[in-house]
Amino acid sequence: MLDTANYTPRLKSLYNDTIRASMKEEFGYKNDMQIPRLDKIVLNIGAGAESVKDSKKVKAAQEDLTAIAGQKAVVTMAKKSIAGFRVREDMPLGTKVTLRGERMYEFLDRFITIAMPRIRDFRGISGKSFDGRGNYAMGMKEHIVFPEIDFDKVDEVWGMDIIICTTAPTDAEAKALLKAFNMPFNS
Repeated sequence: MLDTANYTPRLKSLYNDTIRASMKEEFGYKNDMQIPRLDKIVLNIGAGAESVKDSKKVKAAQEDLTAIAGQKAVVTMAKKSIAGFRVREDMPLGTKVTLRGERMYEFLDRFITIAMPRIRDFRGISGKSFDGRGNYAMGMKEHIVFPEIDFDKVDEVWGMDIIICTTAPTDAEAKALLKAFNMPFNS
Protein backbone atom coordinates (compact mmCIF):
# COMPACT_ATOMS: atom_id res chain seq x y z
CA MET A 1 0.00 0.00 0.00
CA LEU A 2 1.19 3.52 -0.85
CA ASP A 3 2.37 5.63 2.08
CA THR A 4 0.81 8.99 1.15
CA ALA A 5 2.37 10.87 4.09
CA ASN A 6 5.89 10.59 2.64
CA TYR A 7 4.93 10.35 -1.05
CA THR A 8 5.73 13.07 -3.56
CA PRO A 9 4.75 12.69 -7.24
CA ARG A 10 7.67 12.17 -9.61
CA LEU A 11 7.05 15.35 -11.62
CA LYS A 12 6.65 17.47 -8.50
CA SER A 13 10.06 16.39 -7.19
CA LEU A 14 11.52 16.92 -10.69
CA TYR A 15 10.11 20.46 -10.65
CA ASN A 16 11.43 21.23 -7.16
CA ASP A 17 14.86 19.64 -7.74
CA THR A 18 15.82 20.69 -11.28
CA ILE A 19 13.20 22.61 -13.26
CA ARG A 20 12.93 25.58 -10.84
CA ALA A 21 16.69 26.17 -10.88
CA SER A 22 16.97 25.89 -14.67
CA MET A 23 13.98 28.21 -15.23
CA LYS A 24 15.43 30.78 -12.79
CA GLU A 25 18.76 30.69 -14.63
CA GLU A 26 17.23 30.72 -18.15
CA PHE A 27 14.84 33.64 -17.61
CA GLY A 28 16.82 35.53 -14.95
CA TYR A 29 14.17 35.69 -12.23
CA LYS A 30 15.24 37.69 -9.20
CA ASN A 31 12.68 36.15 -6.84
CA ASP A 32 11.71 32.47 -6.44
CA MET A 33 8.01 33.39 -6.54
CA GLN A 34 8.44 34.63 -10.13
CA ILE A 35 9.35 31.14 -11.34
CA PRO A 36 6.38 29.70 -13.29
CA ARG A 37 4.67 26.64 -11.84
CA LEU A 38 1.64 24.52 -12.65
CA ASP A 39 -1.53 25.98 -11.17
CA LYS A 40 -4.22 23.49 -12.21
CA ILE A 41 -5.31 21.08 -14.92
CA VAL A 42 -8.94 21.10 -16.07
CA LEU A 43 -10.37 18.06 -17.88
CA ASN A 44 -13.66 18.33 -19.75
CA ILE A 45 -15.85 15.94 -21.71
CA GLY A 46 -18.73 17.48 -23.61
CA ALA A 47 -21.39 14.84 -24.24
CA GLY A 48 -23.47 17.36 -26.18
CA ALA A 49 -25.94 16.01 -28.73
CA GLU A 50 -25.77 12.44 -27.43
CA SER A 51 -26.85 13.53 -23.95
CA VAL A 52 -29.97 15.23 -25.32
CA LYS A 53 -31.29 11.90 -26.61
CA ASP A 54 -30.07 9.73 -23.72
CA SER A 55 -29.36 11.10 -20.24
CA LYS A 56 -27.33 8.00 -19.31
CA LYS A 57 -24.56 9.17 -21.68
CA VAL A 58 -23.55 11.98 -19.31
CA LYS A 59 -23.43 9.52 -16.42
CA ALA A 60 -21.12 7.25 -18.43
CA ALA A 61 -18.90 10.21 -19.36
CA GLN A 62 -18.78 11.24 -15.68
CA GLU A 63 -17.71 7.75 -14.60
CA ASP A 64 -14.99 7.61 -17.27
CA LEU A 65 -13.64 11.07 -16.38
CA THR A 66 -13.67 10.18 -12.67
CA ALA A 67 -11.61 7.06 -13.44
CA ILE A 68 -9.12 9.05 -15.55
CA ALA A 69 -8.69 11.91 -13.07
CA GLY A 70 -8.82 9.93 -9.84
CA GLN A 71 -11.23 12.55 -8.50
CA LYS A 72 -15.02 12.82 -8.80
CA ALA A 73 -16.10 14.71 -11.91
CA VAL A 74 -19.04 17.14 -11.79
CA VAL A 75 -21.82 17.28 -14.37
CA THR A 76 -22.07 20.55 -16.33
CA MET A 77 -25.53 21.90 -17.10
CA ALA A 78 -26.83 24.02 -19.98
CA LYS A 79 -27.05 27.70 -19.07
CA LYS A 80 -29.59 28.60 -21.75
CA SER A 81 -32.24 26.84 -23.77
CA ILE A 82 -31.37 26.44 -27.46
CA ALA A 83 -34.29 25.09 -29.49
CA GLY A 84 -32.17 24.30 -32.57
CA PHE A 85 -30.07 21.85 -30.54
CA ARG A 86 -33.06 20.58 -28.51
CA VAL A 87 -31.33 21.78 -25.34
CA ARG A 88 -33.24 23.10 -22.35
CA GLU A 89 -31.91 25.14 -19.46
CA ASP A 90 -30.28 23.03 -16.68
CA MET A 91 -30.04 19.96 -18.95
CA PRO A 92 -26.84 17.91 -18.32
CA LEU A 93 -24.46 18.35 -21.27
CA GLY A 94 -21.05 17.21 -20.09
CA THR A 95 -18.69 16.70 -17.22
CA LYS A 96 -15.53 18.33 -15.92
CA VAL A 97 -12.91 18.01 -13.18
CA THR A 98 -10.24 20.40 -11.89
CA LEU A 99 -7.02 18.86 -10.61
CA ARG A 100 -4.63 20.66 -8.27
CA GLY A 101 -1.67 19.67 -6.11
CA GLU A 102 -0.51 16.04 -6.02
CA ARG A 103 -3.29 14.73 -8.30
CA MET A 104 -2.40 17.33 -10.93
CA TYR A 105 1.23 16.15 -11.07
CA GLU A 106 0.16 12.49 -11.07
CA PHE A 107 -2.25 13.09 -13.97
CA LEU A 108 0.33 15.04 -16.00
CA ASP A 109 2.87 12.26 -15.48
CA ARG A 110 0.41 9.57 -16.65
CA PHE A 111 -0.72 11.77 -19.54
CA ILE A 112 2.80 12.41 -20.89
CA THR A 113 4.37 9.01 -20.26
CA ILE A 114 1.47 6.57 -20.78
CA ALA A 115 -1.50 8.14 -22.61
CA MET A 116 0.24 10.28 -25.27
CA PRO A 117 2.31 7.41 -26.71
CA ARG A 118 -0.93 5.42 -27.11
CA ILE A 119 -2.54 8.08 -29.35
CA ARG A 120 -2.86 6.89 -32.94
CA ASP A 121 -0.55 8.60 -35.49
CA PHE A 122 0.97 10.72 -32.73
CA ARG A 123 3.61 13.17 -33.93
CA GLY A 124 3.73 15.49 -30.94
CA ILE A 125 1.38 18.26 -29.85
CA SER A 126 1.10 21.74 -31.28
CA GLY A 127 3.18 24.42 -29.65
CA LYS A 128 0.74 27.11 -30.78
CA SER A 129 -2.19 26.31 -28.47
CA PHE A 130 -1.23 28.82 -25.78
CA ASP A 131 -3.69 31.59 -24.89
CA GLY A 132 -1.26 34.50 -24.48
CA ARG A 133 -1.33 34.28 -20.69
CA GLY A 134 0.72 31.10 -20.22
CA ASN A 135 -2.10 28.53 -20.32
CA TYR A 136 -2.12 25.58 -22.70
CA ALA A 137 -5.25 23.92 -24.11
CA MET A 138 -5.49 20.79 -26.21
CA GLY A 139 -8.15 18.37 -27.35
CA MET A 140 -8.12 14.62 -27.71
CA LYS A 141 -10.38 12.65 -30.02
CA GLU A 142 -10.45 9.49 -27.87
CA HIS A 143 -10.45 9.13 -24.11
CA ILE A 144 -9.67 5.42 -24.37
CA VAL A 145 -5.89 6.05 -24.54
CA PHE A 146 -5.85 6.27 -20.75
CA PRO A 147 -5.05 2.94 -19.06
CA GLU A 148 -7.81 3.47 -16.46
CA ILE A 149 -10.47 2.97 -19.14
CA ASP A 150 -11.33 -0.66 -19.90
CA PHE A 151 -11.64 -0.72 -23.69
CA ASP A 152 -14.07 -3.68 -23.66
CA LYS A 153 -16.58 -1.92 -21.39
CA VAL A 154 -16.68 1.36 -23.32
CA ASP A 155 -19.93 1.87 -25.21
CA GLU A 156 -19.00 5.32 -26.55
CA VAL A 157 -15.67 7.01 -27.26
CA TRP A 158 -15.57 10.57 -25.94
CA GLY A 159 -13.53 13.53 -27.06
CA MET A 160 -11.78 15.36 -24.27
CA ASP A 161 -10.39 18.84 -23.57
CA ILE A 162 -7.31 19.25 -21.40
CA ILE A 163 -6.34 22.73 -20.17
CA ILE A 164 -3.05 23.17 -18.33
CA CYS A 165 -2.99 26.43 -16.37
CA THR A 166 0.38 27.83 -15.28
CA THR A 167 1.46 30.94 -13.39
CA ALA A 168 3.74 31.95 -16.30
CA PRO A 169 3.08 35.50 -17.58
CA THR A 170 4.06 34.69 -21.18
CA ASP A 171 3.60 31.80 -23.58
CA ALA A 172 7.36 31.35 -24.04
CA GLU A 173 7.88 30.83 -20.31
CA ALA A 174 4.93 28.43 -20.10
CA LYS A 175 6.23 26.46 -23.09
CA ALA A 176 9.68 26.22 -21.48
CA LEU A 177 8.05 24.94 -18.27
CA LEU A 178 6.03 22.28 -20.09
CA LYS A 179 9.05 21.28 -22.20
CA ALA A 180 10.96 20.76 -18.94
CA PHE A 181 8.19 18.31 -17.94
CA ASN A 182 8.96 16.43 -21.25
CA MET A 183 5.80 17.59 -23.02
CA PRO A 184 6.31 16.42 -26.65
CA PHE A 185 5.86 19.61 -28.69
CA ASN A 186 6.26 19.22 -32.46
CA SER A 187 7.15 22.86 -33.15
